[in-house]
This record gives sequence, C-alpha cells and structure tokens, in this order.
Amino acid sequence: MTNLEAYYKKFDEEHRLKSRHGQVEFFVSMKNILDAAQKAKNKKDGQGETGPVKILDLGAATGAYSVPLSRQGFDVTAVELVKSNLEKLRAKHEKVKCWSGDARDLHFLDDESFDITLIFGPLYHLHSEEDKLKALSEAKRVTKKGGLIFCAYVMNEYAVIQYCFGQNKIKENIKAGQIDKSFRTISSDGDLYSYVRLDEVNRLKEKSGLERVKIFSPDGPADYIRREINSFDDETFELFKNYALEISERPELLGAGSHLVDVLKK
Repeated sequence: MTNLEAYYKKFDEEHRLKSRHGQVEFFVSMKNILDAAQKAKNKKDGQGETGPVKILDLGAATGAYSVPLSRQGFDVTAVELVKSNLEKLRAKHEKVKCWSGDARDLHFLDDESFDITLIFGPLYHLHSEEDKLKALSEAKRVTKKGGLIFCAYVMNEYAVIQYCFGQNKIKENIKAGQIDKSFRTISSDGDLYSYVRLDEVNRLKEKSGLERVKIFSPDGPADYIRREINSFDDETFELFKNYALEISERPELLGAGSHLVDVLKK
C-alpha cells in the first residue's frame, strides 16, 4: 500500500466537504463548475448537438463532485487511483462511469471526449513539474477543443502559516530541509502534498499551452477561521458562503487560501 492509499484509507474526504469550511470550498467550486456547464450546454444547443454535457472528474475520490453532477443530468466519468475510494464510489450505484487510473496516463479515454475536465486532487500529490505537466497534458488531450479544465492546487502560504508556524514546527521544518530561505515548502515523492505558489501555477499554465479563463480561491479565509464559522448560525453561514464567492477572484487574495483553482481553456 502506498502512502497515498494509506492516507485516503483513513482520511474521509466526504466528511471534510460536509464540514463548514469544506462546504464553503464545495459551494464556490460547484458554482463555477455549473456556470461552465451551462455555457457548454448553450454552446451545444447552438450548434444543434444532442446529448448531455460530458464531465471528467480526475482524482474523483469517493464522488464528492461526480455524484451531485451526475444527479443534475450531466454525463460524468470518474477516474480514481486509490482502490478503496473507487470501491466506495462504485458502491453508491450512481450513474457515474468509474475507471481505475492515474491522471498522468489516461490511455483508456479517447481524445476530445469531454466538455469539462476537473483535476481536483492529482495536482496536490504530484511533486515534480514534469508529472504535473503530464497530468495537464492528458487532461488537455481528452478535453474537447474549447472545453475547460479546472486545475486545483494546495497553497504554500497556507501550509507555512497553519502547520509550520501554527503548530510551532517552523524551526524543525527548516532544519529538516522542508522549508527554504524564502519560506517555500520543499516536498519530495515521500510527502503526501506538493504546496505551490501562484508563480508556479502561472508557469504550469504557460507550459501546458492552455489559456486561462479565470482563477479563483474556492475557500478563501474559511480554513483559517474554522472555529468561528462553526459557531455561525445558519443565516450568518449563508452570508459567509456568499462572501467567499464574492471575493474568490480578487487578485490580492489569490494564493492566500488553502486551495486555488485555475480554469484553463483548450
């Protein structure tokens, strides 16, 4: 069993997205996905094409996005590397086509098959630029011309603030060679996560040959104030979700949250 498999065997991703801070991330991300899906549908209708919008969910885990998107009538294909996650997704008996696979090698999927491709997971765990570009290249190959690719990353400053300083481990991290002089995290294949800064996201976008449509922070400040948002009444929490959506594309805040989503066009 790999470190990744062992981690996700214990970690409950569905529970995370049902938590208050997870709901913020899901709400903002889903709003952007559904807006893109509606535009893809309008485009198909305008061209006289039949059939639902086709969505590929790479690193689908147990279907946190695949299942609700399928229930809304989209044709959803899920690809997941971790066997236990895939088993849980299949056990739900939803109308989701499930594949076991690695985002870097989608040989089992045809070229230009999907209107929208989600990469919500793989880029968290791939450490080298080469591997990240392989995943982006495969997503590009299977996405239709004019289609969108949603690329999610986990961010450097969140890791440094919350874990290195927040848990008072910064001196240990520096001594272990996990943080450089510019406070950039240094990860290796043995680590679970690869944390990035906006300059790295920009470089990957440029090297992938894809065009940016938008870039947004799906959770904004939510992960920093978990205790506070857990104490909100329902009305205040709804206001906070709308606030997070409203500020999600503000350039001065990009990279400050725990996640970032780069929306790229083929």
